Amino acid sequence: MPEHLKAAPVPYENELFLNSPDGRILRILAEYQEPLARFRREQIQDTVVFFGSARFQGHKAATERLDAIGEKNATPDQLQEDYKRAQATVDTARYYEDARKLAYQLTKWSINIPARRHRFVVTTGGGPGIMEAANLGAHEAGGKSIGLNIQLPFEQHPNPFVTPSLNFQFHYFFMRKFWFAYLAKALVIFPGGFGTMDELFEILTLAQTEKLAKKILVIIYGSEYWNKIINFQAFVDSGTVSPPDLDLFKVVDNPEEAFEFLRDGLTTYHLGEAPKKKGDVLPEIAKTRP
Repeated sequence: MPEHLKAAPVPYENELFLNSPDGRILRILAEYQEPLARFRREQIQDTVVFFGSARFQGHKAATERLDAIGEKNATPDQLQEDYKRAQATVDTARYYEDARKLAYQLTKWSINIPARRHRFVVTTGGGPGIMEAANLGAHEAGGKSIGLNIQLPFEQHPNPFVTPSLNFQFHYFFMRKFWFAYLAKALVIFPGGFGTMDELFEILTLAQTEKLAKKILVIIYGSEYWNKIINFQAFVDSGTVSPPDLDLFKVVDNPEEAFEFLRDGLTTYHLGEAPKKKGDVLPEIAKTRP
């Protein structure tokens, strides 16, 4: 008599299925439901998202890199190129320090807001550069901060200043982008590359087309950099956007101005929330359109 067959795995334990094209819908749902469950458990109501270059360093690290150039055994041409890059790192270190300071100021203010849930939690992509700076500032202020990391061909480790229980890893870019936008009440865009530009214009498009059921504040930080990269007025002059669309964001050049804009805007638009009538309840996290 033949022996009994080995029991097949139940579908949710079948790794071959879960990692196959047929299991993709479940993987996508997992990247929605698992973060949602954690945000609820950690009592996160909304966020302020910081974007910017992953390549920037703090002043100390940038200066040490520049000082170490002379110790390299390289050709004159290579030394010149290395020096140029290291000097650029020193020049941009101010953005790292400013992001750190702004995140500190924002967190010091937000952790003292009387609320049942955590408000305006600093959120980043969880990696190095501006992301690390913002997480570090929130950490130094004694608050929680979120890191929404992503699997990349070149490995990106979470920076050590993300709150461990709010350290996420995504496979799908679009699910990561969803969580950046869904909880955000403000966006702070520091100088950065393609990824930074992508996030900036996605949020501006959602705001312009009124796909957001909330007022989202957008700060573009560093006019010296952004004026070289984008001519926003040219959009209006060419008729491709309306003049009021330029009011969707504010350009600032120091942490104090940025913090005042955030504090005043978040207070005006998002701290006057109260149930309209007896029995109404506020949403646990973000409000959405029906």
